[in-house]
Amino acid sequence: MSKFNTRTLCRVAMLAALYVLLNNTIAIKAGNLRITFASLPVVLSALLFGPLESAVTALVGEFINQLIGGYGITATTALWLIPPAVRGVVIGMAAMALRRTDRPLERRPVLGYAVCVLAALCTTAANTAVIALDAWIYHYYSRAYVFGELVYRLGSGVLIAVIVATVALPMSALLRRQGLARA
Repeated sequence: MSKFNTRTLCRVAMLAALYVLLNNTIAIKAGNLRITFASLPVVLSALLFGPLESAVTALVGEFINQLIGGYGITATTALWLIPPAVRGVVIGMAAMALRRTDRPLERRPVLGYAVCVLAALCTTAANTAVIALDAWIYHYYSRAYVFGELVYRLGSGVLIAVIVATVALPMSALLRRQGLARA
Protein backbone atom coordinates (compact mmCIF):
# COMPACT_ATOMS: atom_id res chain seq x y z
CA MET A 1 0.00 0.00 0.00
CA SER A 2 1.53 3.29 -1.03
CA LYS A 3 1.53 6.50 0.93
CA PHE A 4 -0.31 9.48 -0.43
CA ASN A 5 2.60 11.89 -0.29
CA THR A 6 2.81 15.29 -1.97
CA ARG A 7 4.01 13.83 -5.26
CA THR A 8 1.12 11.37 -5.36
CA LEU A 9 -1.43 14.06 -4.51
CA CYS A 10 -0.08 16.32 -7.26
CA ARG A 11 -0.16 13.45 -9.75
CA VAL A 12 -3.78 12.62 -8.83
CA ALA A 13 -4.73 16.29 -9.11
CA MET A 14 -3.14 16.63 -12.57
CA LEU A 15 -4.74 13.44 -13.87
CA ALA A 16 -8.13 14.39 -12.39
CA ALA A 17 -7.84 17.79 -14.10
CA LEU A 18 -7.08 16.02 -17.37
CA TYR A 19 -10.12 13.79 -16.75
CA VAL A 20 -12.34 16.87 -16.38
CA LEU A 21 -10.80 18.53 -19.44
CA LEU A 22 -11.26 15.47 -21.65
CA ASN A 23 -14.79 14.94 -20.38
CA ASN A 24 -15.89 18.49 -21.09
CA THR A 25 -14.01 19.46 -24.24
CA ILE A 26 -13.67 16.37 -26.42
CA ALA A 27 -17.11 14.77 -26.41
CA ILE A 28 -19.19 13.11 -29.09
CA LYS A 29 -22.92 13.30 -28.49
CA ALA A 30 -25.18 10.67 -30.01
CA GLY A 31 -28.74 10.82 -28.74
CA ASN A 32 -28.72 10.31 -25.01
CA LEU A 33 -25.19 8.95 -25.10
CA ARG A 34 -22.11 11.04 -24.60
CA ILE A 35 -18.83 9.52 -25.67
CA THR A 36 -15.74 11.03 -24.08
CA PHE A 37 -12.10 10.16 -23.67
CA ALA A 38 -12.10 10.99 -19.96
CA SER A 39 -11.08 7.43 -19.16
CA LEU A 40 -7.58 7.97 -20.62
CA PRO A 41 -6.06 9.47 -17.43
CA VAL A 42 -7.76 6.78 -15.33
CA VAL A 43 -6.32 4.02 -17.54
CA LEU A 44 -2.84 5.60 -17.50
CA SER A 45 -2.99 5.96 -13.73
CA ALA A 46 -4.10 2.33 -13.38
CA LEU A 47 -1.31 1.04 -15.61
CA LEU A 48 1.42 3.10 -13.99
CA PHE A 49 0.39 3.53 -10.36
CA GLY A 50 -2.18 0.87 -9.47
CA PRO A 51 -5.83 0.59 -8.52
CA LEU A 52 -5.95 2.90 -5.49
CA GLU A 53 -4.39 5.92 -7.15
CA SER A 54 -6.45 5.33 -10.30
CA ALA A 55 -9.69 5.06 -8.32
CA VAL A 56 -8.93 8.29 -6.47
CA THR A 57 -8.16 10.01 -9.79
CA ALA A 58 -11.52 8.88 -11.17
CA LEU A 59 -13.42 9.81 -8.00
CA VAL A 60 -11.96 13.32 -7.86
CA GLY A 61 -12.36 13.90 -11.59
CA GLU A 62 -15.97 12.70 -11.67
CA PHE A 63 -16.84 14.68 -8.52
CA ILE A 64 -15.61 17.86 -10.20
CA ASN A 65 -17.62 16.90 -13.31
CA GLN A 66 -20.73 16.51 -11.18
CA LEU A 67 -20.20 19.95 -9.66
CA ILE A 68 -19.42 21.87 -12.85
CA GLY A 69 -21.82 19.85 -15.01
CA GLY A 70 -24.85 21.39 -13.36
CA TYR A 71 -25.79 18.40 -11.21
CA GLY A 72 -24.39 19.76 -7.97
CA ILE A 73 -24.46 17.65 -4.85
CA THR A 74 -27.54 15.46 -4.63
CA ALA A 75 -28.59 12.32 -2.80
CA THR A 76 -27.05 10.23 -5.57
CA THR A 77 -23.83 12.14 -6.27
CA ALA A 78 -21.70 9.53 -4.49
CA LEU A 79 -23.28 6.79 -6.61
CA TRP A 80 -22.28 8.52 -9.86
CA LEU A 81 -18.63 8.54 -8.73
CA ILE A 82 -18.48 4.73 -8.59
CA PRO A 83 -18.53 3.68 -12.30
CA PRO A 84 -15.40 5.63 -13.38
CA ALA A 85 -13.54 4.28 -10.35
CA VAL A 86 -14.49 0.71 -11.31
CA ARG A 87 -12.49 1.06 -14.53
CA GLY A 88 -9.40 2.13 -12.60
CA VAL A 89 -9.71 -0.67 -10.08
CA VAL A 90 -10.14 -3.42 -12.71
CA ILE A 91 -7.22 -2.26 -14.86
CA GLY A 92 -5.11 -1.36 -11.83
CA MET A 93 -5.51 -4.82 -10.29
CA ALA A 94 -4.39 -6.49 -13.53
CA ALA A 95 -1.48 -4.09 -13.91
CA MET A 96 -0.45 -4.58 -10.30
CA ALA A 97 -0.45 -8.37 -10.73
CA LEU A 98 2.00 -8.07 -13.64
CA ARG A 99 4.07 -5.15 -12.35
CA ARG A 100 6.96 -7.18 -10.99
CA THR A 101 7.25 -9.45 -14.03
CA ASP A 102 9.56 -8.86 -16.95
CA ARG A 103 6.55 -7.74 -19.05
CA PRO A 104 4.07 -5.37 -17.40
CA LEU A 105 0.51 -5.13 -18.73
CA GLU A 106 1.28 -2.38 -21.25
CA ARG A 107 3.85 -4.68 -22.90
CA ARG A 108 1.24 -7.44 -23.35
CA PRO A 109 -1.03 -5.87 -25.98
CA VAL A 110 -3.60 -8.67 -26.30
CA LEU A 111 -4.02 -8.93 -22.54
CA GLY A 112 -3.94 -5.13 -22.23
CA TYR A 113 -6.80 -4.73 -24.70
CA ALA A 114 -8.73 -7.57 -23.05
CA VAL A 115 -8.39 -5.99 -19.61
CA CYS A 116 -9.43 -2.56 -20.93
CA VAL A 117 -12.50 -4.08 -22.61
CA LEU A 118 -13.37 -6.02 -19.44
CA ALA A 119 -13.03 -2.81 -17.44
CA ALA A 120 -15.33 -1.02 -19.90
CA LEU A 121 -17.95 -3.75 -19.53
CA CYS A 122 -17.69 -3.57 -15.72
CA THR A 123 -17.95 0.23 -15.87
CA THR A 124 -21.06 0.05 -18.07
CA ALA A 125 -22.63 -2.49 -15.72
CA ALA A 126 -21.90 -0.24 -12.74
CA ASN A 127 -23.24 2.77 -14.64
CA THR A 128 -26.46 0.88 -15.46
CA ALA A 129 -26.85 -0.05 -11.78
CA VAL A 130 -26.39 3.61 -10.79
CA ILE A 131 -28.94 4.71 -13.40
CA ALA A 132 -31.40 2.19 -11.94
CA LEU A 133 -30.74 3.33 -8.35
CA ASP A 134 -30.99 7.00 -9.29
CA ALA A 135 -34.26 6.34 -11.14
CA TRP A 136 -35.63 4.38 -8.20
CA ILE A 137 -34.61 7.01 -5.62
CA TYR A 138 -36.09 9.88 -7.65
CA HIS A 139 -39.20 7.89 -8.71
CA TYR A 140 -38.76 7.78 -12.48
CA TYR A 141 -37.76 4.14 -12.84
CA SER A 142 -38.82 2.22 -15.92
CA ARG A 143 -37.13 -0.78 -17.50
CA ALA A 144 -37.15 0.96 -20.87
CA TYR A 145 -35.31 3.96 -19.43
CA VAL A 146 -32.72 1.93 -17.51
CA PHE A 147 -32.08 -0.89 -19.99
CA GLY A 148 -33.31 0.56 -23.30
CA GLU A 149 -29.90 1.67 -24.54
CA LEU A 150 -27.81 -0.89 -22.66
CA VAL A 151 -26.59 -2.70 -25.79
CA TYR A 152 -25.65 0.62 -27.39
CA ARG A 153 -23.87 1.73 -24.19
CA LEU A 154 -21.98 -1.58 -24.04
CA GLY A 155 -20.93 -1.24 -27.68
CA SER A 156 -19.78 2.34 -27.33
CA GLY A 157 -17.97 1.46 -24.09
CA VAL A 158 -16.05 -1.32 -25.81
CA LEU A 159 -15.24 0.92 -28.79
CA ILE A 160 -13.93 3.70 -26.56
CA ALA A 161 -11.98 1.15 -24.49
CA VAL A 162 -10.21 -0.08 -27.63
CA ILE A 163 -9.42 3.48 -28.73
CA VAL A 164 -8.20 4.49 -25.26
CA ALA A 165 -6.11 1.31 -24.95
CA THR A 166 -4.54 2.06 -28.34
CA VAL A 167 -3.32 5.37 -26.91
CA ALA A 168 -2.72 4.37 -23.28
CA LEU A 169 -0.71 1.17 -23.70
CA PRO A 170 2.18 2.67 -25.71
CA MET A 171 2.01 5.93 -23.73
CA SER A 172 2.33 4.10 -20.41
CA ALA A 173 5.22 2.00 -21.78
CA LEU A 174 6.98 5.23 -22.74
CA LEU A 175 6.28 6.83 -19.35
CA ARG A 176 7.51 3.70 -17.57
CA ARG A 177 10.78 3.81 -19.57
CA GLN A 178 11.14 7.44 -18.50
CA GLY A 179 10.94 6.34 -14.86
CA LEU A 180 7.54 7.87 -14.19
CA ALA A 181 5.83 4.68 -13.00
CA ARG A 182 5.67 3.02 -9.64
CA ALA A 183 8.35 0.34 -9.41
